[in-house]
Amino acid sequence: MTPDFAALRRRFPVLAHKVYLNSGSYCALAESVRAAINAYLDDRLLLGANWDVWVTKNEAVRTAMAAVLGAAPDEIAVTASASAGLNALASALDFTHGRDKVIVSDFEFPTNAQIWHAQERRGARVVHVPRAADGYIPLENFEQLIDSETLLVAVTHVCFRNGAMLDIPGIVRLAHAKGARVLLDCYQAVGGMTVDVGKLGVDFAVGGMLKYLLGTAGIGFLYVRAELIPGLTPSNSGWFAQERITDMDITGNRPSPTARRFEAGTPPVVNCYAAEAGLKIILEVGTEVIETRVRALTRRCMDGLEEIGWAAVTPRQEERRGPMVAVASRDPARLFARLTQQDIVTSFRDANIRATVHFYNSEDDIDAFVAAMQSARAEFHPAP
Repeated sequence: MTPDFAALRRRFPVLAHKVYLNSGSYCALAESVRAAINAYLDDRLLLGANWDVWVTKNEAVRTAMAAVLGAAPDEIAVTASASAGLNALASALDFTHGRDKVIVSDFEFPTNAQIWHAQERRGARVVHVPRAADGYIPLENFEQLIDSETLLVAVTHVCFRNGAMLDIPGIVRLAHAKGARVLLDCYQAVGGMTVDVGKLGVDFAVGGMLKYLLGTAGIGFLYVRAELIPGLTPSNSGWFAQERITDMDITGNRPSPTARRFEAGTPPVVNCYAAEAGLKIILEVGTEVIETRVRALTRRCMDGLEEIGWAAVTPRQEERRGPMVAVASRDPARLFARLTQQDIVTSFRDANIRATVHFYNSEDDIDAFVAAMQSARAEFHPAP
């Protein structure tokens, strides 16, 4: 049954006065998420420290995140950020036994390249997969570089610069055929489309709660496939990474047998309240329903942009795009400011304006964006 998107939309107050196309940077705030943050503040005023509830919230986020990803709770670490998860994983890898190559692509968010380049001091050899002439990165470009010396292929699901989606199942097949593991940065995908780690076949996945997962900043996740957990012991650790947290044992490092071994110190308590509330909305609506809605809206956006003679740089093929439509501009910062003045909230990276779509957006939102772009075309279209 098709959800009542108009009713769902009313849960996000900002949508009453803004065309909000910025979920790829920071999601619209739902009333239930605001209420969850206020509930934390009320508890602090009433009770002071409420550790039992706080730990329960952390576990609720773990369980909900597992459900979104099609994983088991024991395969999820709740982290302070995607970067924290990546650093914990990197600290557990050994680059000195014949497999020292880490493959990244030219579509990566800086974190997912910088952290692997930081491992070069530990013996890692980082290799970038370049774009083809059309701006996309086809599977063949990965095939040329993944070999028996490859330890890890660390790739984004959807490029934050242009909205292009990589062929993740294809990359997984290539990597596993050579004995390499695959890390998926799904920050620009999860929540806005279905990301099922089992079906994709990835070994690791990272992301955070402030974009399409409808939570807040300061909290993220790391997925680690269950069979791999026992063989990975992070040197980035902390008391919440231990098997028995309440032992307060200072005589050694005894990591949890679950993915919790990739956590560190005290959980991001208030952020857990917000993240749990956001994840509940995603699970209520359903990722397949969300993906269908988002695909229809991004298609409408791309069609509208083509009609005004200002086509997106995001690939048109549905298997090559996620929830983002990116449009090249002569002066993206000034165009962003112009749109903001019209209560159209977007973002920009490189030379591209980014309209990032969620299920709470409407056809009217898309049409308003396209109309504003048409009015700005003469001034901001990149063609001379």
